[in-house]
Amino acid sequence: MNAKYEKFLELVIYQVYPRSFQDSNNDGIGDIPGLIQRLDYLCELGVNALWLCPCYKSPNHDNGYDISDYRDIMDEFGTMDDIRTLIREMHARDMKLIMDLVPNHTSDEHRWFIESRKSKDNPYSDYYYWFDEPLNDWQSMFGGSAWEYDKTRGQYYLHSYTVQQPDLNWDNPAVVKEMQDVVDFWVDLGVDGFRCDVIDQISKDFENGRNCFGPNLHKYIHALFGREKTEHLFTVGECWAEDIEEIRLHIAEDRGELSTLFQFEHLDVGRGKDKFTRMPGSLAEVRDVLVKWQTLTQENDLLYSLFTDNHDNSPFISRVADDRGLRYEAATCLAAMFYLLRGVPFLYQGQEFGITASSYEDISSFDDIESINAYRAYLDEGLTKEEALARINFGGRDNARRPMPWDNTENGGFSGGKPWIPLSSRVHEINLENDRKSEKSVFRFYQALLALRRENPAFLRGKFTNLSKETDTYFMYERTLGSDSFTVICNFENDSVISGDGVSGTLVLSNYADAVEGSRAFRPYEIAVYRKN
Repeated sequence: MNAKYEKFLELVIYQVYPRSFQDSNNDGIGDIPGLIQRLDYLCELGVNALWLCPCYKSPNHDNGYDISDYRDIMDEFGTMDDIRTLIREMHARDMKLIMDLVPNHTSDEHRWFIESRKSKDNPYSDYYYWFDEPLNDWQSMFGGSAWEYDKTRGQYYLHSYTVQQPDLNWDNPAVVKEMQDVVDFWVDLGVDGFRCDVIDQISKDFENGRNCFGPNLHKYIHALFGREKTEHLFTVGECWAEDIEEIRLHIAEDRGELSTLFQFEHLDVGRGKDKFTRMPGSLAEVRDVLVKWQTLTQENDLLYSLFTDNHDNSPFISRVADDRGLRYEAATCLAAMFYLLRGVPFLYQGQEFGITASSYEDISSFDDIESINAYRAYLDEGLTKEEALARINFGGRDNARRPMPWDNTENGGFSGGKPWIPLSSRVHEINLENDRKSEKSVFRFYQALLALRRENPAFLRGKFTNLSKETDTYFMYERTLGSDSFTVICNFENDSVISGDGVSGTLVLSNYADAVEGSRAFRPYEIAVYRKN
């Protein structure tokens, strides 16, 4: 691994959706003081960094991704003093804080947009994209035209997401300077890095009709993070780059841009034309995607991001594995498949005890604008209410945003008041308290796996070698550093007999209590990690 990113290899990052993590004042909304209360739990799990989803001032048309003030936080989340306390308490525990940076758009209630819409000669006029007529037929990610007419200004503005989220015009140098100042504000507070929301969209490719990967993209990213003040930060981009050369341009050591990117190809397994459509998918497909990107990033000496879940997707286990009778086995199998690979692990709240997708019978149990718009569109297409809800239950983002189920109390230990959105429909079955009491504890497996990774440099810095074929019904790979070598075997949903040399050495981790060292007969979702003698 290149020297610049060597310091990031020991990171284990846990993503927190603050509205749904822990409520400290019983108003039904998670907050920063609640997060502070749970820091010791996160240390116990074995994570050493947090990615905090947006907590800035926002009218919440898109759950905090529509920001009205980058230098303050939502009243319901607490105060800036709470943020300072969070940073201090995290650093006292040797934990790093990674904030969510939203550079592509603001809220229409942001001061910049309020000024911009007033007139064409306002100093903020060109902070956004304004045209007398829609420039093209671009569609919003949430449905409908991406162009909205503003009566005050008498022109159309571009919004790639909700109508309340106008896109910033990065071709205006003043916007670049404003966002540099935002980054510097949080760095001065002690923030250690940023997850960069839809970073590929800050430069538009109008000529080729693409709302991303414009001609100045790398120039603008470098302007943010290629400076002396920011070059120490850990930065990860939400970027839909699918070509290894484009990825290299974003994250290679000599580029002065980002530390790593999220690569999303594996999330398409088990989905059809969109996230709400179920299609047949297999862990073999997931394995082949992982092998592809492990190989490419290793060959190009790039830092890879390892994740199964986030705030934008229904739990991975519910799309590609058995989230019912073999939920423990499936959850732990996925953990071993991903988090012993080469790269930086990202965990999403709740996956450490096997959270799954929910099932609700009425759209009133949902909050996310994307899901609600999709539900209405499905009804307009002629689907029944039951058919439309089945799709929303399968793929809706609310699956990932429901309050954290800590225990068996009425509101899952999340809040003493009514939660802002209903908890998981399986809350009394799947919660942290139940899991920790169980002989089959996903949480304890994650603890053991993260400790194994932390204590053995081969998993942090070692070479990845794939030992399985596309026709195999399992994933077997090797991690090697010098004379230290481990073989990881992850069987899929059916019984398998493992061939080859992998089943040898000392068994150091398994998810079956009665696993027999050296056995080649693997049960559904069984994993084994061997240290070569």
